[in-house]
Amino acid sequence: MDRKPIRHDFFRYILANVISSLGVSVYILIDTFFISRGMGSEGLTALNLSLPVFNFINGFGLMFGIGGGSKFSMLYCRTERKETDAIYTNAFAAMLAIAALFEILGIFFSKQVTHLLGADASIFDMSQSYIKTILLFSPAFLMNNLMACFMRNDSAPRLAMLGMLTGCFVNVILDYVFIFRFDMGMRGAALATCISPFISMGVMSIHFITGWNAFSLRFIVPSLSTIKEIGSLGLHSFFSEVSGGIVIMIFNFVIYRISGNTGIAAYGVIANIAIIFTAIYAGIASGIQPLMCRYHGRSDTSAIRYVLRLALRTAVIFSVFAYTAVFFGTSYIVGVFNSSGSSMLKSIAETGLREYFLFMPFMGANTILSVYFTSKEMPKQAQLISLMRGTILIIPLAFIAYMIKSMTGVWLTVPIAEMITNFTGMTILLIHLRKTWAESLTPLPTR
Repeated sequence: MDRKPIRHDFFRYILANVISSLGVSVYILIDTFFISRGMGSEGLTALNLSLPVFNFINGFGLMFGIGGGSKFSMLYCRTERKETDAIYTNAFAAMLAIAALFEILGIFFSKQVTHLLGADASIFDMSQSYIKTILLFSPAFLMNNLMACFMRNDSAPRLAMLGMLTGCFVNVILDYVFIFRFDMGMRGAALATCISPFISMGVMSIHFITGWNAFSLRFIVPSLSTIKEIGSLGLHSFFSEVSGGIVIMIFNFVIYRISGNTGIAAYGVIANIAIIFTAIYAGIASGIQPLMCRYHGRSDTSAIRYVLRLALRTAVIFSVFAYTAVFFGTSYIVGVFNSSGSSMLKSIAETGLREYFLFMPFMGANTILSVYFTSKEMPKQAQLISLMRGTILIIPLAFIAYMIKSMTGVWLTVPIAEMITNFTGMTILLIHLRKTWAESLTPLPTR
């Protein structure tokens, strides 16, 4: 095995995908910054209560995007074009059905969704305005994810990155214009974010206009079995993304009863900074996914293992440097979002940053393990990891913190859940590697 070209592809893919993932996460971070400046802690609280809606929309987008992209990459080198087109068409059809459901929620049930997410009377109008706008524009977010995921698997990670960054840049400008120049408040912040995916898709459409694409839509009847297979391969991404929304909902419930709206505002700062680091790990995972699927399609086990080692090392090294920066920069980070100068918000958020971000090395490894198992067509193992870190462990740990009325317990919930999941995932990985190694040494039967 020649490691040099593999290493070259690894860093080329993860760089483009990390930047692309950061572009998506910056949508929310930019909203957080401008909302904190324009509407203070109440705006921050309203935004944080609205974030789970993003998680659910992106969860479905990534499930069919990564699931479809994985299947496309596995088939690309060993089948005809009509088969890969069928994968994209079925993923597109599934996305349209999901988009219709979100549209119905936005048109008829936005108030009920806002109540469900826990908005009280003081922030209900702001939250509902933001949530309704995001739901109405959900098809754009879903299709943006689908295009980006397939393009990464179609050897166009840089164009996908350029599309995401262009959308992010437009979001920055529109946030300022809508919030401060037009005085549109939360609706303006939401509208700026919702316009961004249209810009991203416009840039990424170059891939189709120039004829570089190896996938396209066909007039075929969608296949339920194909959609189910795509969904199964991408289900770990859905669980990972949606679990973030579930964590926010549970934390909002617990924190409100311990520290009130100020505690939720502090958590809003922490959750939005966490989105940045989560995006980096997701970028590493998205970068290695096309490579692993390609090598799996070629039955090149050595190359897959080498990519896995490179990814784990990269995630750990990044985690060490990132946590050091967070630990020593807490005052500055909180100060950027604490425009009202609240001493209580400052105290809660600074302590929370140092404790909550202990999750980083474990989250990075868990995200990579999920992609590894998916690429090896082991969806159950990938789904187990996503479920453990997202719901199975988080929910009981959060309510233990609630019962003892401890904010430290709240902040340590995610690190503990990620650590236990990491131990489980590494154990499954070692058993799997040992089994495949033993099979490779077994002599072939002779006649």
